[in-house]
Amino acid sequence: MEQNYKLDKIRDLSDNDQEFIETLAMTFLEEVPADARLLKIAVVSTDYLATYRAAHKMKPTIDMFELGVLEELIEVQDWGKNEERGKDISEQLEKVMAAVERASAEIKEDFNL
Repeated sequence: MEQNYKLDKIRDLSDNDQEFIETLAMTFLEEVPADARLLKIAVVSTDYLATYRAAHKMKPTIDMFELGVLEELIEVQDWGKNEERGKDISEQLEKVMAAVERASAEIKEDFNL
């Protein structure tokens, strides 16, 4: 449990309310993988605005669950925000995608979802 994500911030925020933690875990699974897919599509199609929006939306959850890729996600977000043509962010994107996939699989198993 909690190898690819951490619940420390959530436990502190919720005063260790297990029902609240489970609700956030379900919300993570409903939103973050879908947002990550949109992010990948936006980056691949060089849609800077969609990249910025998707990454910006994901940031608080990625931070709260401590996936360890917040800096990479911010780099992807800034690439979109600043329309950094010619900059390759594929490595950062892949790190984010892999972290989301690992955390999603682990959360499903840990919470029996």
